[in-house]
Amino acid sequence: MEWTGARYADKPSVEVRTWIEAPADRVWSIVSDIGRMPEMSAELQSVEWLDGATGPAVGRKFVGYNKHDSFGEWSTTSEVVEYEPERVFAWAVGDPADPSAVWRFRLQPKDGGTELTEWMQMGPGRSGLSAAIDRMPDKEQKIVFVRMREFERNITETLAQIKKMAESPSPRSA
Repeated sequence: MEWTGARYADKPSVEVRTWIEAPADRVWSIVSDIGRMPEMSAELQSVEWLDGATGPAVGRKFVGYNKHDSFGEWSTTSEVVEYEPERVFAWAVGDPADPSAVWRFRLQPKDGGTELTEWMQMGPGRSGLSAAIDRMPDKEQKIVFVRMREFERNITETLAQIKKMAESPSPRSA
């Protein structure tokens, strides 16, 4: 990731894409199962659906429990904001009208496999990063850049793990 000088209010985003030698339904079974995401994340520790939900659909909510060396431990409630099986799965962290982040997986059949894209947008709603920016407003651009670079690295690793799972002869069933 190259320096952009973005501020939090700019709603910076990052997108990483990979091609997976597996059909979209197999890739979908992994990305749409939020219970599997902690297996692929150093930060996300566990997740649980709320209000009796057992899977994704627009409007359904889940809690994610996170841990980071610099930020400690915290939880967030997310709401599914886009859901089209084998195509797109997205959620807003916090209030969907003013989220602290938005995350999206997009699948596209391509070349006999699946192109998988993971995208995230920081802000505009307040997050744990907001407190650091409040304490050091003169370092806002650097704080945002470092966190976005970290997100890019983590997304790249997540996609590599999804690719490995989807391409394995017998991936764990969803």
